[in-house]
Amino acid sequence: MAVLSGQASKRGSLVSAPTCAVETSLSPIKPVQITVLEGRDLKGVKGDTPVTYVRAEYNGVILGDSLKIDVSSDGTVKYNFTTSFEYNCDGPNCLDDIAHKPLFLTVIEVLPKEKKQKEEKTVALGQAVVDLLPLLEGHCSFKATVPLHPVPGSPLESLRPDAKCGLEVSVSIQESLLSVSQLSGGNLLRVTLEAAYSVPEVFVPTGPQQNYMIGLQVPTVGEKEYPLIFKNGILKLGGEKEPIPRPKKWPISNILAPGAQNIPDSFIVGGPYEEEDGELNKTEDREFRIQAESIKKRIVWDLERRCYLDPLAVLSLQKRIAECRYWPVEITRVPVVTSTKGKSSKLDKGDDDGQIFFHGVAYVNIVPLLYPGVKRIRGAFRVFAYQDREVFGKTKCLFSILRDLGHQANLNKLGPVIAAAGSPHSKAIPSRNQKEDKMTKEKDVIRKMSTTLKSQGSDTAIETEATVCQNLEGQQYVDAGTFLVMEIELAKALVPKRLPEELASRVREMLPARPQLPRRSAGAKKAVEDYHNQITSIAGAILDEYHELFGKQMVDGGVIDHHTLEEQKCQLNYELNSSGKYFAFKEQLKHAVVKIVREKYLRTTAFNNLEQLQAFLSELYVYLVDQMHVALNQILSQESTVVASPTFTGCEQLRLFAHEAEVNEDYDLASVYYQERLARDRQIVQHWLDYGAFCLLMEENIKAQECFREALSLNPSHLHSLLLCGIIAVMMEHYEEAEIFFEDATCLEPSNILSWTLLGLFYEIQENDIRVEMAFHEANKLLKARLAKEKNIAEAAEGGKKLYSLSATVLRPVTSPQEDTLLVPDEAPDGSPKVQPDSVEPVVTIQLPEDDPAVKLTKKLSPTLNKNKETSQKVMKKTSAGALDPSHAVASVHISGLSQPSHTIFMETIHFLMEVNALQFVHRALAHELLCQQEGPSCEYYLVLAQTHSLKKDFSKAEECLREAIQIDYLNPNVWAQKGHLCYLSGNLSEAKECYERTISFVADASEMHFVYLRLGSIYLKEKEYDKAKYTYMLACKKSSSCLTWLGVGIACYRLKEMTEAEDALSEANALNNNNAEVWAYLALVCMQGGRQLEAEQSYKYALKLELKNEELLQEIQEVQRMVGFGNPSF
Repeated sequence: MAVLSGQASKRGSLVSAPTCAVETSLSPIKPVQITVLEGRDLKGVKGDTPVTYVRAEYNGVILGDSLKIDVSSDGTVKYNFTTSFEYNCDGPNCLDDIAHKPLFLTVIEVLPKEKKQKEEKTVALGQAVVDLLPLLEGHCSFKATVPLHPVPGSPLESLRPDAKCGLEVSVSIQESLLSVSQLSGGNLLRVTLEAAYSVPEVFVPTGPQQNYMIGLQVPTVGEKEYPLIFKNGILKLGGEKEPIPRPKKWPISNILAPGAQNIPDSFIVGGPYEEEDGELNKTEDREFRIQAESIKKRIVWDLERRCYLDPLAVLSLQKRIAECRYWPVEITRVPVVTSTKGKSSKLDKGDDDGQIFFHGVAYVNIVPLLYPGVKRIRGAFRVFAYQDREVFGKTKCLFSILRDLGHQANLNKLGPVIAAAGSPHSKAIPSRNQKEDKMTKEKDVIRKMSTTLKSQGSDTAIETEATVCQNLEGQQYVDAGTFLVMEIELAKALVPKRLPEELASRVREMLPARPQLPRRSAGAKKAVEDYHNQITSIAGAILDEYHELFGKQMVDGGVIDHHTLEEQKCQLNYELNSSGKYFAFKEQLKHAVVKIVREKYLRTTAFNNLEQLQAFLSELYVYLVDQMHVALNQILSQESTVVASPTFTGCEQLRLFAHEAEVNEDYDLASVYYQERLARDRQIVQHWLDYGAFCLLMEENIKAQECFREALSLNPSHLHSLLLCGIIAVMMEHYEEAEIFFEDATCLEPSNILSWTLLGLFYEIQENDIRVEMAFHEANKLLKARLAKEKNIAEAAEGGKKLYSLSATVLRPVTSPQEDTLLVPDEAPDGSPKVQPDSVEPVVTIQLPEDDPAVKLTKKLSPTLNKNKETSQKVMKKTSAGALDPSHAVASVHISGLSQPSHTIFMETIHFLMEVNALQFVHRALAHELLCQQEGPSCEYYLVLAQTHSLKKDFSKAEECLREAIQIDYLNPNVWAQKGHLCYLSGNLSEAKECYERTISFVADASEMHFVYLRLGSIYLKEKEYDKAKYTYMLACKKSSSCLTWLGVGIACYRLKEMTEAEDALSEANALNNNNAEVWAYLALVCMQGGRQLEAEQSYKYALKLELKNEELLQEIQEVQRMVGFGNPSF
C-alpha cells in the first residue's frame, strides 16, 4: 500500500513537491543526523545474547549499518551508531518527503558460521519507525524511544508481556529546516483515506489481481496542483464492521514488520454519523450506513498522507476553496500486470498506458476548511460515474489525475510491492525530450478538453451521450450506492478563530468601566430622613421646654384634665414666641422642607398661577403632617421601627403593565412603567433589556444601544445582552462591533442555536456566503441533536410506545361562568406529564351538541375550512366506532399547529426577534424559513408574517396571511387570537368577538390570553352583555391581574348594580394604578350611588385632574350628580 506522491513531472502544470515554489534564505542542502543510542529487551534466534547490528534506511536508500555488537544478558545493547542523509529542498529528501516518509531502523542478527560456510548469515529481528515530523515543527533536535516491531517468525514475538523492546534514537540538524515565515505561514495537510463501502458486486477477490486506486490533487501555488494517489486498496467481503479505533498506516509498502506499518499515536476513531461533515449524515441515512459498513463489500486503505504547504501554497489553497467548493476524488480499478523479460504487454504501448476501468469520482465539499477555527473535516462522500462535463461544472478541473495524467500503470508492470514504493524522487528525472513530449501531450489534452467543453447543440448532446455510454462501469458505483470515507486535516486553521479571551477583551473595550458615581447626599429618601431627624430634634427641644415650665412630675395615672392641658398649651406657645425659639424651630425645619419639595416633588421652578400653588401647598401640608406623625410615633412608641406600607406592584407586574400599555399603543405610559422598573432596581439585567426592546419598537436606536450595553456591563456573560448588542450594532451599521458581539455569544455558549443563527444572518448581511453556511450548519446540527435527545426522552417516557391517540373536548361554551374540568393535552388523567413523540400528530376528537353555540360558530367560519372536511372524515373513520354518538356533531382533525410546531432554527430565532422587536432581522429569518419549508409555508410562518404587517398597520396583508394560516391549521388558538386582534383594531367588533370566543374555547390557551380577555370583555361591555363581561374580566384577573382587568370587573359590576363588588374591584384597580382617570370616574359614580359625598367629590376631582377623555362617561357622572344633588364641589 502506498501513496504515489511524486509523479507530477508527467505534466508541465504540476510541480514535483509543493514546497519548492518558495525561495528561502536558508541553505538548500542540510545534513540530518541520526544516532541510534541503544536497544532494549532484544532476543536472538540462537540465544539471549546474539550479535546484532542496526541498518538505517530512508526514502528507499540504505544510509548505513552499525557495528556488530553483542547483546548483554539483560537484553540491552549500546550501538552509538550515527549516520545521516541530506535534506534538499530542490531534490530528493525534500520537505514533502520528510512530512510523509519515516526513517526505518532494522535490527539484524548475525548468525554463527557453520562448517564450510563462507559468508555470514543474517536474519532480521525487528524494525522500528522514526517519524521525522518534529523537524517540520521547528525543532532542530529530538530524542525518541521507538518500539521495535518483530518481523514474522522473529523471536521478539515471544517476549515476556512486560518487555519493552525498542531503540533509543536521537535526530538532529544544525539549523531549522523552515524559516520563520515558513513556520508562521506554512501548514501541514493530512489526508486520510479510510475505505470505500458498498462497492459494486462485480468486485470479487478472485480472478486477476486488481489495484484499487484513489487520486486527488492538492492546490498549490498559482494554477499548479500536486497529485496524491492512494494505491493497493484491499477488497474485503462483508460480514463485520471495521474495528474502531484502528491505526492509520504509512503510505509506504517496503516495511518488513507488520506493526511498523502503523503511524505512532495516529488512529481512525470514527464518530456519530450526525456529526460528520460529508454526505449520508442524516437520520434517514443511518440504516444504510450501518448495513454498508458491516454487511456489504468494501475496499480498505486506512492510509494517511501528509503534505507540507508553504505560505504561498496555503494562500493558493484558500483561493481554490473559495472559488470552487468541491475537490474531485477519483477512484478506479487497474489490473496488475507483471512484465517478463523479452515480452511486452498492452500496458507498454504508449496510447494504452492510461487505460483505466471503473472510473468514478466523489465530490468532497472542503468549504468548511474556510470556517473560522476549523482544521478538520471527515465524512462519507457518494461516488458517481466520472463525466468530464459534470466534473468541470462542479470542480473547474480540466484533467483527470488518473486518466489524462496517467495512473502510473508502468509501475504496475513491476508488481505491487515495487509500485507501492513510488515517490517523487524514486525514479530517474525525465530527460528534457521526455519532458517536452509530456508537455506536448498535456497541451493536446487541454485542447481536446476545451473543444469538448465549448461544443454546443446536437454535437454536445451526442458527445455527452457517448461519454455516458463509455462510462457504464462508473455508473455501477451509483447503482451500488458506493461512498468514500475520508478525512482532511490541517495543522493550523486556514481562517483563525478569535479566542474567547480576545473577544471578551474587545467587548470590555467597547464597554469601558464607568467610575462609580458619588453617592448623593440628597435624594427623596434622604430628604425625608432629614425631615424626620429635624422633627425629632425639635420635639425633644419642645419637651425640654415643657419640663422646665411644668416639671416632670405627673399625677397618678398620667391623666391631665382638658382645662389644665389647654392652659399649659397656651403658656408654652407664649414662651416659645416671646423667647424667639418658635422662629428658630421654623428656620431649623425650613431647609428639610425645601429638600422635600425639590427631591420628593421635583419642584424647582415657580408656579404659573395661584391655583396650582394652592393645590400644591395643600398636598405638601398633608404630606408633612403625615411624616411628622411618623417621626413622633417613632419617638413615643415602644416599637422604634415603622412598618413600611406594602407595595402593591412588583417588577413582574410592572412588566405586564408596560406590555399592556405597549399593545394598547399608550407608549408614554409604557415608558413610565419601564423606567419605574429601572428606578426600583438598576442592577437587574432584564430590566434594561426590556426597556431597550421597547426603544427598538419606538425606533429610538441610541437609547436601545445604551440599554443593551448597560445590561452587558452588568453581566458580560449574559447571552441575550450580547446578541441584542450585536443586533443594534447591525441596525446602526457598526458591523465590526456586531461581529465581535455575535462571535463572543457563540464562544460563550457554543451549543446555543439562537447565537449561531443570528451569526449566520449577520454574515448574510455581509455577503460572506462561506461563513453563512458555517453558522447555519452548526445551528442545524445542534437542533438535530436536541430533537433526537427529546425524542429519546419521549420514547422512554412513553414506555417504548411511538403512537397514541389523544381524545379531549376541544371546544366548550364560553357563556357559562363555571369553569369546566378539562383534560389538558400535555397531562395524563393522573396528572403526570406526557411527552408526545415528534413523529406523530395526535388525533383530537371534538364532540358537541348540534345546538351548541360553538358548533354554530364553526358553521360561520371561512369557507376555506371545507377543504379540511375530507381529511376530518378520514380521520374520524379511523377512530373507534363506540366512541361516536349519533346525536352529537363529531369532527376529527389533525392538530398541526399545536402538537407539531415548526422545528427550524429560523422559527426559533424569529420568536426571540419578535419579542425584542428586531423586525429587520425578522424579515431575513422569515425569508429563510420560507425556503427551508419543503411542503410550503407553515402556519407559524403566516402567523408571524401577519404580526409584522399588523405592526405596520397593513391590515389587508395581515388578513391575507391569517387566511392562509387558518387554511393550514384552523385549530390553532394563536391564529384565531391574532385574527381577533386584527378585526378589533380595524373596527369589526362582531367578527372580533367570534374569533375571541373561539380562542378561549380551546383547551390549549393562546400565547397571550391577557389581551384576548381584555378586548373580548370590552366588546361585551359595549354590547351591554355585562354578565359575560364580568366573567371574562374575572378570567383575566385570575390569569394576570392589572388595573385594566379590575377596571373591567368594576364597570361590569356597576352596570349590574353590584355596588359592593364594583367598589372592591375599582379599589384593586386603583391600588395597581392610581393615575387612571376612568377608575376615579367609576369610583365617583359608586360613591354617589352610595350617598358618600366626600369620597364622591374627591374621586371626581382626581378624574378631572387626570384629564378624563371619555366624554360619555363624564356626561353620565354629571347626570348622576344632578340626580343625587352632590358630587361636584363647584355647585
